[in-house]
Amino acid sequence: MSHIITTIGFDADDTLWQNEEFFRLTQDVFYDLLRDYADPDHLAQRLLESERKNLGHYGFGIKGFILSMIETAIEVTDQKVPAHVIQTIIEAGQEMLRHPVNLLPHAREAVEALGRDFRLVLITKGDLLDQDRKLAQSGLGEMFDAVEIVADKTPQTYIRAFMRHGHGPERAVMVGNSMKSDVVPAIEAGGWGIHVPAKYEWEMERADAPTDHPRFRVLKHLGELEALLPQLV
Repeated sequence: MSHIITTIGFDADDTLWQNEEFFRLTQDVFYDLLRDYADPDHLAQRLLESERKNLGHYGFGIKGFILSMIETAIEVTDQKVPAHVIQTIIEAGQEMLRHPVNLLPHAREAVEALGRDFRLVLITKGDLLDQDRKLAQSGLGEMFDAVEIVADKTPQTYIRAFMRHGHGPERAVMVGNSMKSDVVPAIEAGGWGIHVPAKYEWEMERADAPTDHPRFRVLKHLGELEALLPQLV
């Protein structure tokens, strides 16, 4: 059976455009707001615990992040958090939702070039409205043959996406910055996992790299992707 690559899946946040940087900046605002109640390291740990606990309720994205910050603020202040702190957290979240999309280096050029020879599928998780907004503002939307906005990324997610929009995972490549969400489950599904590390990494997206797996590759940036693909056999 031929395993020639026909389909390329791209992650969105921190693969095609900046994302985690804005979360970090908002967290800094959060730490400053609550500096009289806890130090930044303690707040970071409490916030991470809240986010992990709330993923099943709110999913991934800015809205869940803001709700987790509000919950953390209430808990670390023993329910005494001032109203203006809650208001500032909400305003910070609204600013994140309005923030313009900044493409990462080589993103547009890579998508344009590969779209001539491969079927391109955007596979991203997060809030539907926010991901739709970012894709529209990115100017990349029409370059993709399909878009999948999913609740989470598992091997079954990739099997379904690459069966629906390609020739199955065996003939597909998934490109992304997250080892946990983009690389490992795509390889477990039978595809290739291409890791393009980002400047920042969210704690909950960390996983061990499958360094010994023959379908694992690492790139410095998306500009290296086109030259890599002919080597994948």
